[in-house]
Amino acid sequence: MERKNVQEQYKWKVSDVFESDEKWEEAFASLESRVDFAKYKGTLGTAEGVLAFFGAQEALVVDAMRVYLYAFMKHDEDVRETKYNSYLARVMSFFTRLDEETSFSTPELTALPDETLDRFIADPRLKDYDYMLTRIKAQKAHILSEKEERILAQTGEALSTAGDVFEMLDNAELNLPEIEFEGEKVRLSHGLYSVLVNGKDRAKRKEAYELYYSAYHKIINTLATTYFGNVKKDIFYQKAKGYNSCLEMALFEEDVDRSVYDNLVKAVGDHVPLMHRYIALRKKLMGLDKMYMYDVYPSLVEDAELKLTYEEAYELVLKGLAPLGEEYNALLRRGRDERWIDVYETDGKRSGAYSIGIFGNHPFVLLNYQKTTHDVFTIAHEMGHSIHSYFSNANQPFVKSDYKIFVAEVASTVNEVLLLKYLLKTTEDARLKKYLLNYFMDMIRTTLFRQTQFAEFEERAHEMAESGEPLNKDNLSALYKSLNEKYYGEAVVHDDNIAIEWARIPHFYRSFYVYKYSTGITAAICIANKILKEGKPAVENYFKFLSGGCSTDPVSLLKIAGADLTKEETFLAAMDEFGQALDEFEGLE
Repeated sequence: MERKNVQEQYKWKVSDVFESDEKWEEAFASLESRVDFAKYKGTLGTAEGVLAFFGAQEALVVDAMRVYLYAFMKHDEDVRETKYNSYLARVMSFFTRLDEETSFSTPELTALPDETLDRFIADPRLKDYDYMLTRIKAQKAHILSEKEERILAQTGEALSTAGDVFEMLDNAELNLPEIEFEGEKVRLSHGLYSVLVNGKDRAKRKEAYELYYSAYHKIINTLATTYFGNVKKDIFYQKAKGYNSCLEMALFEEDVDRSVYDNLVKAVGDHVPLMHRYIALRKKLMGLDKMYMYDVYPSLVEDAELKLTYEEAYELVLKGLAPLGEEYNALLRRGRDERWIDVYETDGKRSGAYSIGIFGNHPFVLLNYQKTTHDVFTIAHEMGHSIHSYFSNANQPFVKSDYKIFVAEVASTVNEVLLLKYLLKTTEDARLKKYLLNYFMDMIRTTLFRQTQFAEFEERAHEMAESGEPLNKDNLSALYKSLNEKYYGEAVVHDDNIAIEWARIPHFYRSFYVYKYSTGITAAICIANKILKEGKPAVENYFKFLSGGCSTDPVSLLKIAGADLTKEETFLAAMDEFGQALDEFEGLE
């Protein structure tokens, strides 16, 4: 579908950022003229100097993020449009320049005695910056000289190339083949592939699966080289900054203790037999002699899927999230009515779904909505991100408003769990209840088990490269296939197509992001259960978390909401949810 054929009410309102390209150009030109930070160099030994520098930097970054937001959104409306590709490239070049111009600040601050930094942290005038200064103090061992930090800042744009190449390949130049759909020959897309492999027609699932992966096979060497480039970027920064591993660097930058990651991998690893049991049950109920990975997607309960229009789906989300209170629901309605959301898949539009929120502007959501249960939950998921951003931006100063990526998936998944439990509680249709239990198991399978599988792949791929082993299509595919066997067991055939699944995962270009989906659903299950059990007090604590931004470390913020990831039992509770759903599902046979 062409974008011009979509009604305005289903397009996000980009004019809420800038009214026109001309206004954007004016704002960008203004940014360029304001990069003047040399006068602050050498002044950061006093609280007054720190306050002046941070204030000037913050004022520029707030405006720059607005310029970035417009370019980002216009680019994603059609990734083929060279004008907005150029806009986005210009903004990223600006941020590289800004990083370069301000690169003196962190080395200058880390060169100060701990006593001076402690005095700054305790100074009421610098209250907005206390957590940032605490982190700067902790990072002293990993901060280089001013000259070295300046050079690192200059590398940012060049070293982002691998991710840019993957995005262009995956969204614009993958050259997916045609397939028959609803009586017509159409071009296979990421969104249509998802619809087809979730469908009940096994022959069509197989056809879509094989055609989809055939496109990746044709460029697999390029994709392997591209991914290796991304890993080499991580290793460059890891070595330059003096970390023992890329994983250690990622956890430190997020202010997350290694025990949280280890708790996750251990808990999931100990419970893969539950996954094997579920996959074996799926094979049995589907009556298959051989089960392939394209068979793990469709519901085990046919003709019970929620096939809702976008309007119907949104109303259902409002009902499911009612336990969060009227303030929350009012924000959900605003998002729909004030056009925060870009709803439908169109030619050239970025695939998938996301929320983006910046300080000083309401958040936006990109969808590619289809009439599936998954896409109903995607509305709840992405609006969870948006309202998290809304609360953090409304309740924190700019420097503390952008919550850590570690907690980014919590609010979105709380919404999914609440919606699922609402549906399970309110349906009187036994068939639908069974379908929803299956959906819940698949939610946990894909968000907890699968993302931990992805995390293990990333960790081992980085370890291979860190030890000097080049990454190529063969060893990456062998690694991925072995992990797929570990997680899915003997009931499924692990073929050459699934062995290259790593090549199509966009999140691998945001290294060590995926495990946060797993910790996110773990925390979300805990929080959602508290909200449903305790009501208003739990909601109030949850809102404190949503409003917390990055005012302290993310693990502590989750503790406020009632999810303690430093304790193994929090992870075991999530495993129990999967086991209980599996037991209940089997009991309905």
